[in-house]
Amino acid sequence: MSEPATPTAPTAAVPNGPSSADPVLVICIKWGTLYGADDVNRLAAGVRRHLARPHRFICFTDDALGLDAGIEAMALPELGLPKGHKDTRWQKLALFRKDLFGLKGTGLFLDLDLVIVDDLEPFFALPGEFFIIRDDDLFRPKPLRKINPARDRFLHSVGNSSVFRYEVGAHSYILDAYLADPAAATAGYEISQQFQSAQLAKHGNLHYWPRGWCVSFKNDCVPRNFLSYFKDPSLPEGAKIVLFAGNPKMSEVFSGQGNKWYRRIGKIDWLRKAWQG
Repeated sequence: MSEPATPTAPTAAVPNGPSSADPVLVICIKWGTLYGADDVNRLAAGVRRHLARPHRFICFTDDALGLDAGIEAMALPELGLPKGHKDTRWQKLALFRKDLFGLKGTGLFLDLDLVIVDDLEPFFALPGEFFIIRDDDLFRPKPLRKINPARDRFLHSVGNSSVFRYEVGAHSYILDAYLADPAAATAGYEISQQFQSAQLAKHGNLHYWPRGWCVSFKNDCVPRNFLSYFKDPSLPEGAKIVLFAGNPKMSEVFSGQGNKWYRRIGKIDWLRKAWQG
């Protein structure tokens, strides 16, 4: 297996991370109908509650209707696909354009299906130019994967792109590699974060957040198996962001679904409070 209106630009970040005086960018992307304006608004509110330093919240979207004041809505950046190639599933790679609407500096990308539960400052204070979640940190071990050691090694290295920090415009090699042969990329990698991780590793830029900062709701918060019938979900010490890797999805959890015979969700008052503010 292959390793799967223009605003004023903020001050550029230094290599070891932005100073506390530099305005930073918090970025999300919304296209299609899977997520709505309410999801963006809740995420932006969570950022405001948990990030004291100067920042701009930017949403790249094909529909800005309903977004709260203070959210900077920008058009979806162009992927730049060659003529005849219309597969836009990997739209997120457009965030790595060398010129992203003139934006400069440090950007923290956040998916819409997550809940911020603690201070985001550490995500900017950590020295370095690129950080991402190690995908395996969100899931329990999969012993059968070791049947194919090469694949197992690669999958263990893959970064989960739900939360990553980067210098805007500094990693255009990711998009360039994709555009060189989009058909080969989508054939050789199952999802875009696998391809993105392979390119980051090739250029020596694949670095991970400390384990435990970003946690899986299902695997880290919900007690395992039948213990879930006797204990409600809880937040692991040190967690700053809760993600919904795999199933159940965030929308299912907050609508009271996601229970299985082997897994009870239980009371999630603490999570709902963090989500709703």
